[in-house]
This record gives sequence, structure tokens and C-alpha cells, in this order.
Amino acid sequence: MPHSQSTIRGLFEIARVDHWFKNVFVLPGVVVALGFAPLAANASVVETFLIRLVLGLVAVCLVASSNYVLNEVMDAPFDRHHPEKSRRAVPSGRVNIRLAYLEWAVLAVVGIGLGALLSFGLGASLAALWAMGCVYNVPPIRSKDVPYVDVLSEAVNNPLRMLVGWYIVSPGGLAPVSLLVSYWMVGCYFMAIKRLAEYRHIGDRSRAIAYRRSFAEITEQSLLISIVFYASAAMLFFGAFAMRYRIELIVSFPLIALVMAIYLAVGFRPDSAAQRPEGLYREPVLMAAVVACTVLVAILLFVDLPSVSRVFVPTLPKAPNASVRPAISRNVLP
Repeated sequence: MPHSQSTIRGLFEIARVDHWFKNVFVLPGVVVALGFAPLAANASVVETFLIRLVLGLVAVCLVASSNYVLNEVMDAPFDRHHPEKSRRAVPSGRVNIRLAYLEWAVLAVVGIGLGALLSFGLGASLAALWAMGCVYNVPPIRSKDVPYVDVLSEAVNNPLRMLVGWYIVSPGGLAPVSLLVSYWMVGCYFMAIKRLAEYRHIGDRSRAIAYRRSFAEITEQSLLISIVFYASAAMLFFGAFAMRYRIELIVSFPLIALVMAIYLAVGFRPDSAAQRPEGLYREPVLMAAVVACTVLVAILLFVDLPSVSRVFVPTLPKAPNASVRPAISRNVLP
């Protein structure tokens, strides 16, 4: 890998500030935490929360950029085989590798340190997010080269971002495991579609393998099978969360399924935007469905719908020796 002359622009590019929008996945954690621990109607409490929110988002963006820098450096030899990524700053020789590693370390220390100042849980979540970036990119583990493990290990950033949002609100305890697993599987679903779009776009199997080693042991058919698995698992665990904590969320299921269907359709398009999630805002139908789904889920987290509870009341007697599940209040943590 060449030790090229760095430019300010090159160092800025590898931090991928344009990818910071992905940290919107922090916000569901914030919303769910507020559902369990609503803020007091007090100006100082709201002000403190807003400060924590801004600082928490800055911290997660810095840690994400640290991971992006590492990804750019470690992937440069492979990116040279990709039609578009070969023009990135590192493979094209516009970044000095030593300075890139320094940038990687500084962004991590500042981001994790800022999170730790807010709370131990937030700092730990950010440290885990950074550590997974190392697992994903750095040999000898380098999970991104292992079929299916690459998707699972990269998508785990989703529940970690949710935990960041949870600890920004700082309600204590741990976010519901069923929701974290569902969020993980949703991330796997999106990531697997990205892999499918890349595979189809490159078009040449040998070149695809040179670009991404995990492609050596998968096919378009196996990617589609994994996509179905991730989608099914995501909805099953989300259903478990809804039944356990917030039955009203069942109303959102059709709209969530619609978003997932639209995204799959986007993934099948030639030169699909699914390869570059930062460009998905140019998909108006997808964005409209995502916004509508987000608004509906947010409303259902806070608005009680007794009629939904009545519709889904159990109609069969409990099985023998079935455990008695205590009623859960939205103000009681799991």
C-alpha cells in the first residue's frame, strides 16, 4: 500500500462525513427509552436531555468516522478492483497511511471519551461499536471476508447504535433484548441486499471475488435465501417485542413490510442505490415509506389503543405449567 502525500480533502473524505446520516439509527433507541422513562415536564430536564442528545450524536459520529477511516485503509487493495471505489482517496494515492492511522486513533479517543463523560453505558456502547469496526476490518479476524459472518458482524452496529440512543436518555438497565435482536436482523437484511446489489453490479464473478473475498463462497441465490431469513427473523423478534411491551405496534407491521419490500425492489435495479446507502435519499418512494413508517411507530409507542389490546386478547386457556407473565408498564424497565 503506497505511502502517498496526504491532502486535507483526502483525510476528510476517508472520514466519510457524508455517511453520518446512518447514525439516524441511534434515534429509535432514544424514542424507545423515552417510552420507558418519559422526561419530566421541566425546562431544565428537557434542556439537559437536548444537550446529551447533541453530544451523544457527535460522539457516535466521531466513532463511526474512526471505523470508516480504518475501513478505507484496510480495504484499499480490494477497492482497486471495484469500478467506482478504485477512485477513493486511499487506493488512488491521495492519503498518507500513517496520517490515516493517526486520524483513526484520534477520532476514536475523542468520540469514546465524550460518550464516557455522559455515562458509562454510553461510553461502553461506543467502545463496542469501535471494537466491532476492528473485528470487521483487521486481520487475522477480518470478519468481512467470511461469508454471512460479514453481514452479521457489520449489522451488529445497528443494535449498538440503538444502545447509544438508549443511554443518551439514560433510563438505566438494558434495552429489550427482543428489540435489539430485531434491529440487528433488520440491519442484516439491508446489508445482504447491499451485497446482492454489489454482486449484480460487478457482473463478473472473478472480479467480484477480487473485490470482496466473501463472494467466493456465495451466489446470488444464497444471498436471496439469506435475505428471506433476515427479514423473517427481524419481524419475528419485533413481534415478540410488541407482544411483550407494546401491543399497539402490531398496527405498524404492514407498513414495515412495505418498506422492506420497496428496499428489496431497489436492490434489484441496475447500478442500485442500495450499493451506496448515502444516496438512498434520491429514492422518493422509499423515503416516503420510511418517513411514514417512522412517524407511525413513534405515535404507537406513546398512544394507547385499547381496541388493539382487545382484538389480540388470548382466546385459549394457558398451557399447563405455562409461566405467568407479569404486566409491564411503560414506566417499568425490562
